[in-house]
Order: sequence, then structure tokens, then C-alpha cells
Amino acid sequence: MTPARWPRPSAEAEQLMVVDATSGAVQVTTLASLADILSPGDLFVVNDAATLPGLLPAKTVDGRAIELRIARIDFPRIRAIALGDGPTFAPTESRGAPPDLGRGGILEIAGGVRAEVVGSAHGGRLLDLDVRGDAAGFWRAVYAYGRPIQYSYVERPLSLYHVQTAFASRPWAAEMPSAGRPITWRALGALRKKGVGIARVTHGAGLSSTGSDALDACLPFVEKYEIGTEAAKAIADTRRLGGRIVAAGTTVVRALESAVRAGDGEVLAGRGDAALVLDDKTPRLVVDVVLTGIHEAGTSHHRLLSAFAPSSALDGALAAAEAHGFLLHEFGDSMLVVASPRVPLRDVTARERSATIAA
Repeated sequence: MTPARWPRPSAEAEQLMVVDATSGAVQVTTLASLADILSPGDLFVVNDAATLPGLLPAKTVDGRAIELRIARIDFPRIRAIALGDGPTFAPTESRGAPPDLGRGGILEIAGGVRAEVVGSAHGGRLLDLDVRGDAAGFWRAVYAYGRPIQYSYVERPLSLYHVQTAFASRPWAAEMPSAGRPITWRALGALRKKGVGIARVTHGAGLSSTGSDALDACLPFVEKYEIGTEAAKAIADTRRLGGRIVAAGTTVVRALESAVRAGDGEVLAGRGDAALVLDDKTPRLVVDVVLTGIHEAGTSHHRLLSAFAPSSALDGALAAAEAHGFLLHEFGDSMLVVASPRVPLRDVTARERSATIAA
């Protein structure tokens, strides 16, 4: 399939593939029909994280260029992918290896910010950095010199505006939580009118590609999330009344499925780290339906969808998507996977719960 190379003018006109995991049936429609598909009493949960301008130029103290792609910020600690010198919009896998600084190395980030390497792995591609200086100076540099992370299939440079959802709030996301991108305020209003509840969580969506096969195999990284009191109550009420929890994106799935395990069966308000990596062996405990982009087989996003539908249904959906000209990636078309019934918590063993937590 072909990737979408630029944002399209009308999100609600974009294509939507509805997949019934139980029967394997697929329906092709548009995003404008989302409210017609969901039911009164369902709860639609969005990720309201704003996207950072997380691509930052940097250099070593001896002048060697490095491109940093921020994966997570817990100031003063930063986790980032480092790429060697080369064209910013070249494929990540074709970028050269960065200098392997090792622990104690110093990087000079644009804007005069200095950071010390406190952890390095994968030949210097994965860095944990401690920023020297105050938070205000660091954030000024990020927004003055950073730009959105983008990949080679996007046809021209993106502005920060292009990678925000309509309901973006705190800047936690390294890359856009793209399942929420085509959800407009008009779409949310239509859901409310239908009787579908709306809730929001904040999840720091991470990187989708690193330029290294070995490092890509480690994705997704552990990502922070926060669930507010109102969202926790809405989720509890929806479950109690028999409604479905509909996650707008794989980040929402990771946040809620991590939280319900941490809360021993309840999604509680508070912050946490989503270390859960879902696949076909992972029991779903809270999410019933997921809205997501079109993801190729073999990606971490597609692997997560196998927790919602068997491979036969997902393969059939991808074949139908290709036949109908669906577009891939963050500016592409969407898929709504309606899963088979969830596994009750009482039927999930302690071993199964712990086995789904990534190291």
C-alpha cells in the first residue's frame, strides 16, 4: 500500500475500514460515519497529548553533528534516538551511525543547551541524557530549534500545526497520536449527540522507527501516561453499565490496559508507565474496540491489533484496504477493530498478567 504523503483537506472524508473480529467481516465507509457505528453507552477515549518538536540538531564538543529524536522527556532526563550526519528527510535506515559517546560524553544541543550522556546502547543510537541547566532554557531551545519528527515518505517539511490533534494539550508525545488526527470537534459532537461518552487520557506516544532493525525490535519503549479522575470514573461507569470502551489509538490501549493491571482490575486515576506490549497472547481486560491507522504486518502497531482480532481477520482487512486504495501511516486512512468479548479478569492468571509486561 501507498503511504499518505501529506495531510488531506477533509479528515471526515477519509476512508474507514470496520473489522468485526468475530466474523471477519469488513465494511468500507468514511470517518464521518463513526457515530453511526458506535452505540449509545459506549465510551470513546482519546489521547490528548500534544506533539513535541522532537527533532533537534546537536553536536559533540569536538563538532561532530548528531540528530536527536526525542522519545521521552522527564526533565532533566531525556531518552532519545541519535542519528549520524545526513539529510534530515532521508530514510532513517540510510542515515549513518552517530558517534558512540559513551557514558559521561557531552552533547551541545541547539540553543546552547548542554546534556551529559548517562546511558548509551545500540552503538550510541539509544541515549539517556541529563540536561545541564534549567527547564525553562531547555524548553525554549526545543520550541525555537526543534521540528516535528517526520519520515521520508512525507513530501515536504511539516509544521508543528500539522502534527497536532484537535484536542492536544500537554506536550508529551514524541510523535503524533495519529489515530486521533482525523477526529474533529464535529465528529466528537456527533458522538455526544448519539449518546457516546467522551473521555481523555494523556499518553506520551513514542517513536515508530529508529533506523536500526535491532532497536526497532525493542519498540514500543516504556511510555508515561496519566489518567484523570473524570476519565477513571467514566470508564468505571461504562463498564458497570455494559458499554464498550473504544480506544482512539494504540497509545490509549497501552495506557488503559497497563492501568487496569496496575489497579488489579480497575482503571484508577493517576500516573504510570505503560510497559505492556500487547500481542495475540495478551488478554484484553478493558478495551473492546480500537480506532487506529492502517499498519503493515510486522509493525509493533499491527502486533498490538492481534490482541483484538485473529490474524485471518487482520490479513483480510489489509487485503481489502489495499483493494480500496487505503493510505498508510499517520496521515493515512483508518481502521476500527471491533474485538471479540474480553477475557474476564478472574480468568487471567497471575502468570499471564506478568508475562505481558516488557522488561
